[in-house]
Amino acid sequence: MSSIKVIGGEQLKGELRIQGSKNAALPVIAATILNKGITKLNHCPKILDVFHMIKILEELGCKAAWEGNTLYVDSTTILNTSVSEMSVSKMRSSILFLGALLGRCHEVTIAYPGGCSIGKRPIDYHLSAIKKMNVCQEFMGEEDNIIHCYTNEIIGNDIFLEFPSVGATQNVVLSAVLSEGVTRIFNAAREPEVTELCNYLVEAGARICGKGTAFLEVEGVKKLHDVEFTLSPDRIVAGTYMTAVAAICGDAYLLNTPTRQLDTVIRMLRKVGCNLECMDDQVHVFCRQRPLPIDTLITKPYPGFPTDMQSQMLTVLSMANGKSTIIEEIFESRFQNVKELKKMGAIIHLEDKGKKAVISGVEKLHGAVVDAHDLRGGAALVLAGLAAEGTTIVREATSIERGYEDICRDLSILGANIKFCSENAS
Repeated sequence: MSSIKVIGGEQLKGELRIQGSKNAALPVIAATILNKGITKLNHCPKILDVFHMIKILEELGCKAAWEGNTLYVDSTTILNTSVSEMSVSKMRSSILFLGALLGRCHEVTIAYPGGCSIGKRPIDYHLSAIKKMNVCQEFMGEEDNIIHCYTNEIIGNDIFLEFPSVGATQNVVLSAVLSEGVTRIFNAAREPEVTELCNYLVEAGARICGKGTAFLEVEGVKKLHDVEFTLSPDRIVAGTYMTAVAAICGDAYLLNTPTRQLDTVIRMLRKVGCNLECMDDQVHVFCRQRPLPIDTLITKPYPGFPTDMQSQMLTVLSMANGKSTIIEEIFESRFQNVKELKKMGAIIHLEDKGKKAVISGVEKLHGAVVDAHDLRGGAALVLAGLAAEGTTIVREATSIERGYEDICRDLSILGANIKFCSENAS
């Protein structure tokens, strides 16, 4: 495991281009299976989660090759419909092969997925939804942790999601694209990554209405065709770097930024006293003062405040001039950063069975040796190190590489004193 060494106190200045979206790339990569041909995927981020998805594609019989940040996938041939338990254990997004393989082959065997340790994230919504589409399900393994789904034909149906789950919405869409009839999804997730998946599929020949709304309608087609598609920039990476500027009182231009997807993040950063000038595809972020507190910040499904930005805002509010409260309503274990920030001098109390954090801002954090427990939490600790006095070592930094191409490279471009170091750093 690598570590990241940050020497705090350097102001962030300059301009930086944002990478392609992780949360859009993963479902689109799974969706390439539905086309018996070639997909050219531009602006694809070179991150660990993408590499894991490609490995699963190759295990299934597909071929993949890189040309810069363009990924070519040849899914002409599928040799098997089983996703190895080892592959699935590495990341949650592997569950998207459930819908993709069902749609293409009408059969799939897959284990319950792994990934970041931020909560249970059960897949009940996925399974109950696709069951209504004429899909049989069997549970195998010593702990019934392997799912075998099969059908002679996927038949469209009305699907009512109890919760607007992103993964469940995407799996239903993937299952329905090549189905017989029409599938209507009520209370569908509205996240931009769902829209991005639909955009890709429509470009490849799918028929989908209602993109970006809570109601999606998918009319099954006989086949898809080859397509070239460009992924949108990563809204969470952009949000992370905006928050970094707020934490360190910097001045930066973030290019290729999906500002319209970041409305709630931008509003919250303005509340803490950060100035943001937004254009269509870039944002100028500058901050001249210690952050202001926020009375209550609550994470919600899109278009609410994203849970993937909660840890970063926790870092900023730990240095705010007053008391703030964050309530986490998406994942039950997303406050693992609290004990790490406390090592750096933060004053944070957890309440309501760990769902609420009450933060009393301190004027300065100090450097410490801390551990990254998950992707976004790890990035947020890097931000804390940027603002802290002294040196911070963020251990278990491999988790950060799941979503950021090179966080040290990016922040160094803006002037940070930061680098990867050996696993034994302390």
